[in-house]
Amino acid sequence: MIQDISPKKFHLTYKASRPDAADPVFVFRGASKREDRALLHIAADGRLCPPTYADLCSAGAVRDPEQLQYLFAIDDTVYYLLRNGGADDIELPGFEYVVIRTFCDRAVTDDVSLAGMTAYHLFFWYRDNQRCGRCGQKMIPFAAERAVQCPACNNLVFPKLMPAVIIAVKDGERLLTSRYAGREYKGIALLAGFCEIGESLEQTVAREVEEEVGLKVKNITYFASQPWGMDSNLLMGFYADVDGSTEIHRDEQELATAQWVDRSELEPAKYLASLTMTMIEAFRTGEIR
Repeated sequence: MIQDISPKKFHLTYKASRPDAADPVFVFRGASKREDRALLHIAADGRLCPPTYADLCSAGAVRDPEQLQYLFAIDDTVYYLLRNGGADDIELPGFEYVVIRTFCDRAVTDDVSLAGMTAYHLFFWYRDNQRCGRCGQKMIPFAAERAVQCPACNNLVFPKLMPAVIIAVKDGERLLTSRYAGREYKGIALLAGFCEIGESLEQTVAREVEEEVGLKVKNITYFASQPWGMDSNLLMGFYADVDGSTEIHRDEQELATAQWVDRSELEPAKYLASLTMTMIEAFRTGEIR
């Protein structure tokens, strides 16, 4: 999956530091998730390359290192973010603004894919927390940790994660697959949903299956988790067996399709960047029975 970058290591401890010339900087622009884009060079081998601090300085896009926000490091590579977007007038030869899904819709993933997804998560968190939700004053970066603080009331806000479940419902040799309604992604999917307040993960699984396809489930079993920065999610994957009737009653607002597919009819995954595709492939190959 996209977070599997071993033997490299992801270092998330926050540091208040200034960039060196060769440090990569993620640059995003847009006013909503549908419009957001990332400035990248896509190399001939498919590798994603954000601009460096030196690239942005040479283009006159950055004149003060205070414009950059420290993000994290992968091994010895330190990543920064151009704070509050600021990218509307930045153009660099050899770079282009690409949709955010570019970080995950890839046959060969690499550490920059994980870095880009996480950087985007932090980008729109910073963008959406520019003012204090308690008193309305402008927030400022907190020096000691990855957070923003209100100078008036001292309200401290940390990055948020939204827990969600991915659900693979089984019926013997069949898997319930779906396609989302009204979303940009049109590929094969599993059932999914957000955890509600006061609800366990297992309760979320049972509720979402019943709401989306009208089925009951049993033998709910945890599989794996995945950070999914594109939507601020922490995804947790579960398999479950159908309990009783297998007749699907699809929620047409949520799903464009929902159907049982035999194990032998599932197509091999082209790549395993996502938890969803990893779970489908594990069922297809017989790893999960």
